Amino acid sequence: MTTQPDAPELALLAVARDAIAAALHGAAYQPPTLPAPYTTARRAVFVTLREPNGALRGCIGRTEPGLPNIAAEIADCAVSAATRDPRFPAVTAEELPTLSLELSLLEPTEPVRDVAELDARVYGVVVSSGRRRGVLLPDLDGVDTPAQQIAIALRKAGIPADAPYTLERFRVTKIA
Repeated sequence: MTTQPDAPELALLAVARDAIAAALHGAAYQPPTLPAPYTTARRAVFVTLREPNGALRGCIGRTEPGLPNIAAEIADCAVSAATRDPRFPAVTAEELPTLSLELSLLEPTEPVRDVAELDARVYGVVVSSGRRRGVLLPDLDGVDTPAQQIAIALRKAGIPADAPYTLERFRVTKIA
């Protein structure tokens, strides 16, 4: 679900953009003071960067929180999306103002026993086999069915389509 950002959510988008700008200039970044729960709660986060034409420019995140709070998680994932997404060269300081940012705040994953429990618009998916793991966010353009979601997540993880795998789903709150 995408929400119209309120003041704290606009501040979270600023955290992402400011953290990227600081990293691109080799500066340390300290998030501003934000209200709870953004500085007290932990959530898994994905940060997506898009070019002006809507094309993907970077996307990095975690399905489990790894840092002390949401603001720190956003800052870390934003810098990674801009500088460490292996599909793209690093974002430049000149390019950053042209990019749009989207935050996906993840709910905890839950196991899926049947594909009928999925809806590509509502749930993201996680596929796992051994040490390989693929993640796909929900509500992506051109991904209309759970079968498409699973196939893409398997491909991203390098898991053969005929290999056994576990399947989980999650909901997100999008802030853009």
